[in-house]
Amino acid sequence: MATVNVAEIPKIDVDPVTLDIIEGALKSTRFEMDATLFRTAMSPVIREQHDEFPMITDPHGRMVVGQFGSYISEMLEGFDEPIVEGDVIFNSDPYKCGGTISHINDWLVCLPIFWDGELIGWASMFGHQMDAGGPLPGSLPTGAKTVFGEGIRIPPVKIFRAGELNKDVLNVILNNVRMPEMNRADLMGIIAGCRTAEKRIHELCERFGRDTYLAACQSLLERTYNAMAKLIVAAIPEEPQSFEDWVDDDGLGHGPYKMKLTIWREGEHAYFDWSGTDPQAMGPVNFYLSEAMFKMFIGVYLIMVFDPQILFNDGFYPLLHIVIPDGCLLHPKFPSALGCRTHALTRLFDILGGALARKSPEHTTAAGYGTSPYMLYSGWDGAGEFYYLMEISYGGIPGRPIGDGMDGHSWWPLFQNIPTEYLEAYYPVRIDGYTTITDSGGAGMNRGGNGIEKRYTYLEPGEISIHDDRWLTYPWGILGGKPGTRSEKILLRKDGTSERLPSKCDEVKVEPGDMLVYRTAGGGGWKDPFDRPAEKVEGDVAKGLVSVEKAKSDYGVVVGDTPATEQLRERLRAERGDVLDFDMGPPLEEIVARAKQETGLEPPVPPEPLAWAPMESGEDALRRVREHGDRQTTQTE
Repeated sequence: MATVNVAEIPKIDVDPVTLDIIEGALKSTRFEMDATLFRTAMSPVIREQHDEFPMITDPHGRMVVGQFGSYISEMLEGFDEPIVEGDVIFNSDPYKCGGTISHINDWLVCLPIFWDGELIGWASMFGHQMDAGGPLPGSLPTGAKTVFGEGIRIPPVKIFRAGELNKDVLNVILNNVRMPEMNRADLMGIIAGCRTAEKRIHELCERFGRDTYLAACQSLLERTYNAMAKLIVAAIPEEPQSFEDWVDDDGLGHGPYKMKLTIWREGEHAYFDWSGTDPQAMGPVNFYLSEAMFKMFIGVYLIMVFDPQILFNDGFYPLLHIVIPDGCLLHPKFPSALGCRTHALTRLFDILGGALARKSPEHTTAAGYGTSPYMLYSGWDGAGEFYYLMEISYGGIPGRPIGDGMDGHSWWPLFQNIPTEYLEAYYPVRIDGYTTITDSGGAGMNRGGNGIEKRYTYLEPGEISIHDDRWLTYPWGILGGKPGTRSEKILLRKDGTSERLPSKCDEVKVEPGDMLVYRTAGGGGWKDPFDRPAEKVEGDVAKGLVSVEKAKSDYGVVVGDTPATEQLRERLRAERGDVLDFDMGPPLEEIVARAKQETGLEPPVPPEPLAWAPMESGEDALRRVREHGDRQTTQTE
């Protein structure tokens, strides 16, 4: 950062009451940022589904409250303009911010907060734009081979300079998107959310003084550091533990792609090493994983499982060390395509949980539906008006130590579904069904959540696109729990014919009356299903969550007959023998061999390494991290 007066953090003690008040105020401010944006945005993905992420940092860019971890230093590397009060910096290029945003649809805003001429922090948000230009509506083509085929990329630039709107930059951006009014409203809503945070930070400085506020931020970071140090020692073994899972395909017919994670501890410091992950894909399933973002994912997982009272912030970052070989699926080289990165992003949580479960399976979850499924629909209506709908769907949350997985829920806790009334009021579509899928959740003492089935009937000629995964591999169960079912997409034509669609496809033409049956995967079950109380299973049957047949075959429950249930369970236990720690379904080779028979789709073919993207070895990656730290860059950074 050029020529900015960054405030020094005073070394003073803050009494516990004041610290709690400031912590509570910052948490409230973080949610007020959300509320400001939701009331301003026009796109349903932000306004209704809440696909956005806020953050408030200290003067050094360390996140004090937020969701995705700090990225200020990564975004501003090489930014040589002076930072002054009233500036707002905008970016939409993942390759210009160390993967902070992982595809070009996420528009990122950073607003510096000043007090008496000193930089005392940053307010920042990013949110998913429904369109960011490029060849296809939505800017998420499943056939893209480079990021150039996805849409417009904006490097870090001042969208406001000293309080004045940079109209030339804004006009260039909006000139390259299909719905400029919607994009403008969403962008200004993100900026308004950041300005809300700026106002609340000023109020805290007025109330408690600048020194007390800054010292409180430091205390909150240190408190999280100390708590996480103890948690790491308790939860992560010194002996390396590995786990692997797969992204099914890259949208171009190649796959599956292995993701492998090895974790271990050295004192209070934990290492998370992705060596063994497959090389990057030709298709857009690459996930440019920011080390800082992954540290936040780790912290969120550990905190939610072991100690939910710990505040999410960057305080624990020095305790975690991330190894990602350059050129692998999780750190692709420029200009790799990134639009379908949500499959690897969400699978990451399954793998993290699996690695942690090697030594403590009773404390971790099974696997979930494993992605953020998208349905995109666009065209021109009878009046010649362009329409474009993008909806994020949900699936089965895995069975957990504390209870059943949720049915048809989002991996991201604060996301919401778009109301059917909204969809039918604003788009030429009718929703003819929105239900959970009976039996799709894996059986377990705590049942995996069911996936969902949504039936879209299209009312205007147009084209649809689909983004999903887990059509080939299974969401695995744990400690005897069974896998969840796979996803599938069926297009029912108005003439009575039908076709099974791939999990990733573009430009599928639809006519009025055609219906898409969109089914997402279920979650894996947790622990032995024969230990689930029979009355719970019968309750699931009564609610339509589990069929009578599955109650009998997977749970050993004969509905309405307690003696028969006891006899059946005793026999099934004896026939089964010991339970599996992880039930991944059939071996991968068998899954691929039977793909056409079971899914109606051709199996993916093994990927070949790309000549222009050689992968760094795991040994070199670990050596680099030990010698130079976590931060790594791509060829163009």
